[in-house]
Amino acid sequence: MPASAQAAEGSVPACFRTAGGALEICRDGSEAEGVYWAPPPCAFARGVQILRLGSGSTAGPLQVIYHGETPAEERRGGEACEARRATDPMDSGAVQSGRGLEQLATTMPPAVPRLWERQAEPEKPQSRRARRGRDAPAEPGPETEHGVAARNPIVVAGRDWAGEAYYHVFLISTVGGGDAARRVQVQARTYDFESFEIRSRGPDGGVAWVPFGEGAGKGTGKGADRRREAGAPPAAVLDEGGRPVVGNCAAQRLDAQGLSGSISVIDQTYHYVYTDVMPEDCGEPAPRRRTALYLRTSRDLGAARVWSAPRTLMAALPPGTMVRAAKARGMDRWVISYSCRRPANAPGGPVPDICVQYSADLTLDALAALKLFSEPVSAQRSPAYLGLRSGGDGSGRFSRVAHYWMTDRYGNLDVPDALSAKSGFLTWLDRLAPRRDGSADSTLYGRPVYWGTWTARPVSPR
Repeated sequence: MPASAQAAEGSVPACFRTAGGALEICRDGSEAEGVYWAPPPCAFARGVQILRLGSGSTAGPLQVIYHGETPAEERRGGEACEARRATDPMDSGAVQSGRGLEQLATTMPPAVPRLWERQAEPEKPQSRRARRGRDAPAEPGPETEHGVAARNPIVVAGRDWAGEAYYHVFLISTVGGGDAARRVQVQARTYDFESFEIRSRGPDGGVAWVPFGEGAGKGTGKGADRRREAGAPPAAVLDEGGRPVVGNCAAQRLDAQGLSGSISVIDQTYHYVYTDVMPEDCGEPAPRRRTALYLRTSRDLGAARVWSAPRTLMAALPPGTMVRAAKARGMDRWVISYSCRRPANAPGGPVPDICVQYSADLTLDALAALKLFSEPVSAQRSPAYLGLRSGGDGSGRFSRVAHYWMTDRYGNLDVPDALSAKSGFLTWLDRLAPRRDGSADSTLYGRPVYWGTWTARPVSPR
């Protein structure tokens, strides 16, 4: 059911109803917010997922996983670092993780790189004599072996109800070059968030789990972590038909889209909800390619063929829409968070924000029935915005992107103990907010990550 405005924009409190009118979320300025991490000029974090792990876990109690920078050469003389910029398409691809304490849940814990793509040396141009008379090499297809390029991690527990001890990490790599690059899903697993194994292909064509790097599992210090390099190429994750899970459209490497989302376990079934470009828009320029929301399911993340065929939940969403979905905390409902803009008459005008809606129940039809945006959809405006206050460059410009939230080990909503009265705890990156050193060298490196909450409460009977 669509959310609807409960009061005129700008009134106090301003609320919107969701969950078919059963719940309301109010934007009265009392929700907690803050800076989660102000990174140094050589670091960044996006898509910060905080997991509350099971009791007795060797890695607990809270584990933070995010997409960060590729490790650089260690500098002598301490922690100082040089400013960096994301100018290399193979840079900025690493999974970083760290253990967090419950009482410090609103602060980024110390984290180190765990998975990454080794920086490739630039190719030397061929001589004219070498190029003359030769056909250009064919672009690789999705089945071609490719690097880790650990972007956009999604972490969820394996089948612990069947005795499995692993957590699974789904990542987005890229295959192909030129204007024929496509996103492809790859996979890793870990039991301690320090040593990881990559899904690869065995000699018989089956699944082989290969330790990441020669030093995997041999030491936990920063030096040991940074010496690791991928020891075997990952294989694309396959669906039930044996097809690799790849983005719908080809594009330039930096413009490739698709496969970002979340995984939620309900009734021992994994629900992978993600966005991708609509196939009919593949011929459009990248900024004009509309997106759709898809669902794939699985009963076993370690199987040779992991996911079902995709089911379309929503279509014709604005280009670049970011969506997360999970089971709501303490309710048999779906909750969905997505990138949006406030209505034009809202305080501050139509600035970027993060919207949240709840479904009427826990069925997939109820999830698909949510209406994310007001007309015209291309404006990306919605009355279901959270009214976030943090971030911005001081002149009214915001960039609230790459949001994620805190979950339990099954990918469903959770909150820190200190915020137990809240309904959700999310993180986001603002690429316009001031860097810690006050410079503007990069729109990614050094930019702060924020945290915020929201509260969904039952609508009081009149």
